[in-house]
Amino acid sequence: MKTHAFKLLVAFLVLQPLLFAQSKGMVSIKGSRYIPLYGRDSTVVEVSDFEMDAYPVTNKDYVDFVKKYPKWRKSKVIKLFADNSYLSNWKNDLELKDSEKPNSPVTYVSWFAAKEYCECQGKRLPTVDEWEYAAMADETTKDARIKPSYNAQILSWYEAPRSNENTIGNHPKNVWGVYDLHGLVWEWTQDFNSVLITGESRKDSDKDSKLFCGSASLNATNLMNYAAFMRYAIRGSLKAKYSMKNLGFRCVKDSKLVK
Repeated sequence: MKTHAFKLLVAFLVLQPLLFAQSKGMVSIKGSRYIPLYGRDSTVVEVSDFEMDAYPVTNKDYVDFVKKYPKWRKSKVIKLFADNSYLSNWKNDLELKDSEKPNSPVTYVSWFAAKEYCECQGKRLPTVDEWEYAAMADETTKDARIKPSYNAQILSWYEAPRSNENTIGNHPKNVWGVYDLHGLVWEWTQDFNSVLITGESRKDSDKDSKLFCGSASLNATNLMNYAAFMRYAIRGSLKAKYSMKNLGFRCVKDSKLVK
């Protein structure tokens, strides 16, 4: 009996890592409750466990995508799903301009295109809360938002020219193992346009106006608020077909047991 129990224990210990196997190129993020800066109906938001791409999608990744799915090539994309800037930094349907690097984050990509890219990989775009939750970590702390050095670093990136042209992975990974959530480009989220919408739809116009005021209830003198404030502001100004030189994306997927 004891021998049988011992064998079961050994089998469990051997198989345990496989039960929560991490997808290739992704890192596991343990969910929890957190307090977002702005734009939510409740004070505390629950984030479930999920996996996130360790790196943003690169130019090379996206070239492979449009080769496989021709409808997303710049000459064929439906204008309803992408504006005139879509892939404007590409020489043609399958080639980057000489100034573009294969391992730089892909930009000039619309939300529609980013969404389908992720879905074709069996993934999805992250929600605002998933992205913010992962991005509030630094190299050692899951919530580094109270650190002046962390927020100052984000603000200095906002002032850096042409950061979108840099290659992925040159910044330290955060405590989850994710690279470049800050420092290269903004990133699309699944519900990017929800940050200015409350449960009362858009009746709370005063709340909207405060996002663009110097202080009000946001206490924008706090570095943490300024750093996140910029992300919320840019997301709230976007439309799904927009594409910009400093806007890219990465994918996530729900954490599930491997059967």
